Amino acid sequence: MLDPNLFANQPEVVRLSLTRRGMDPALVEPLVALNVRRRALQKEGDDLRQARNAKSQLVGQKMRAGEDAEPIKAEVRAIADRTAAIDAELLLVADEERGLLLSLPNLVDPATPDGAGDAHNPVIRRWGTPPELAFAAKPHDELAVALGMYDPERAAKLSGARFAVLSGALARMERALVSLFCDMAERNGYREVQVPYLVTRETMTGTGQLPKFEEDLFKIAGGLAGQDAYLIPTAEVPVTNLHRDEILDEEQLPVRYNAFTPCFRSEAGSAGRDTRGLVRVHQFHKVELVWITRPEDSTAALETLTGHAESVLQALELPYQTVARCAGDVGFGGARGYDIEVWLPGQAAYREISSCTNFGDFQARRLKLRFKREKKNLLCHTLNGSGLAVGRTIVAILENYQQADGSIRVPTVLQPYMGGLAVISRP
Repeated sequence: MLDPNLFANQPEVVRLSLTRRGMDPALVEPLVALNVRRRALQKEGDDLRQARNAKSQLVGQKMRAGEDAEPIKAEVRAIADRTAAIDAELLLVADEERGLLLSLPNLVDPATPDGAGDAHNPVIRRWGTPPELAFAAKPHDELAVALGMYDPERAAKLSGARFAVLSGALARMERALVSLFCDMAERNGYREVQVPYLVTRETMTGTGQLPKFEEDLFKIAGGLAGQDAYLIPTAEVPVTNLHRDEILDEEQLPVRYNAFTPCFRSEAGSAGRDTRGLVRVHQFHKVELVWITRPEDSTAALETLTGHAESVLQALELPYQTVARCAGDVGFGGARGYDIEVWLPGQAAYREISSCTNFGDFQARRLKLRFKREKKNLLCHTLNGSGLAVGRTIVAILENYQQADGSIRVPTVLQPYMGGLAVISRP
């Protein structure tokens, strides 16, 4: 959430950010007007309270002197009535202001490149060389079905379209990748946590999924703790909320967590995009990396976080490129970020496998997540990144390690996690 003071002191900063995102800068104006109204009401209320106190003292003086105090008492009652009306209006204004603030995206970092969408994301670096296959590369779903280890028809029977059933070595690979990712995160200094997969509306709002992305979430009938409840779209949501409404000691920062969870996304509005196979499904597994830092450290933290996600692909020897997300693609809550795109021979293209994002204080303001510096409580900065999405990693392994006979070589680093299995073949 943006700082409400921006709309009083620097509305042009918000207008510029919206323009860079390709949004209407006039979205700022209702908040500017509400900010002016709120401040006017607050001043009037403060003035009235001061006047009421002064007149109340005068009432006492009149009564002690034996003089008629009723006219002044009437004035005090009138002031009290007006003050109550102002307080009631302030609540309405504050509620409307918060609703509009929750609907506006984060400020784009000045270092974020301009651009309208992912086609304008500049490539920052590439690692590895796409394999030169002596045969026509097959897409991952065709390879997995031929191995007898991916069954989209039975998945559809259980749950409908865009779910997966994996078996045999591919099911084991899913588990092995989770262990590899978590072990690497631990070596990089992350503390592993297990978190709930069902969370409340307040929790979803804290990280920015609500109200903006409600149609992309799975809402649960019955709710939790008296609130609407949702299946998590990513571990970012519960993990970042761990310290909601807390004031951390500065010496605790940075806090770094990793968490393995299933992720649930309705993918509303994405019909026709990657609807076959494991790229865009309603349920998948992911290891998420989350940072909570001091404001002055978050820029460097983004580079380190992205490096940790890249190191997993390097360990798996999967070629990839890292792109800087432009202003039109940085995401609702993001100020600056990178996408890591793995090479997929079956598509002859690089496809996203991880996003790493610096949110600045956008989430922390919603979460009231602060740290103590001397006698001041300051907002933290939050970051997260996929380290990695497991299903898409399986896609990349299937396509990059495929052999002419349809078998799949297992990446060397993954073999100890799969009991020494070096090649996956049809049973």
